[in-house]
Amino acid sequence: MRNKYIENFEKAQVAEKSLPDFRAGDTIRLAVTIQEGEKSRVQAYEGVCIAKRGQGTGQTITVRKIGANGVGIERIFPIYSDSIDEIKVIRRGRVRRAKLFYLRELAGKKARIKELRRK
Repeated sequence: MRNKYIENFEKAQVAEKSLPDFRAGDTIRLAVTIQEGEKSRVQAYEGVCIAKRGQGTGQTITVRKIGANGVGIERIFPIYSDSIDEIKVIRRGRVRRAKLFYLRELAGKKARIKELRRK
């Protein structure tokens, strides 16, 4: 059972940020603010969303991209963090699972996800 004051605070936090509708299998681009000493800059991080978990302000997504030399890089982002400026859905993926951890073992063309066709 959660405290009603905490629930009201979380509802206000969630209502402030507008998020696109996305799920596991979608290719997304996140604009992440990075602090380097006194300066801050916005860096894009694009990859496949392989998992969504949590609820309320504690909700997180795991995004996987392929870096240099075919090395997979995964980062976990809190969705309602101040460091995430925006989330854009690039492609919708056609998958049958909620968690795509099996992509970790696949490489090359086998690691591709088919695009969802809209009617």
